[in-house]
Amino acid sequence: MSILLQALVFGLIFLSTALVVGVPVILASPGQWDRLKNLVYGSAAAWSALVITIGVFNSFVR
Repeated sequence: MSILLQALVFGLIFLSTALVVGVPVILASPGQWDRLKNLVYGSAAAWSALVITIGVFNSFVR
């Protein structure tokens, strides 16, 4: 069970790193925001869902 939690945390770290690097690049590139806006919003929603999932799952792991 703790291996699944570790995999979820690794996914959160990977997604967080991708967002920290990717969002400023998208915002700084001319015309990219209009094209990739849905990707940024979807990634932010996935990040939020992952944080909540890890929090709930962590309450079941001892």
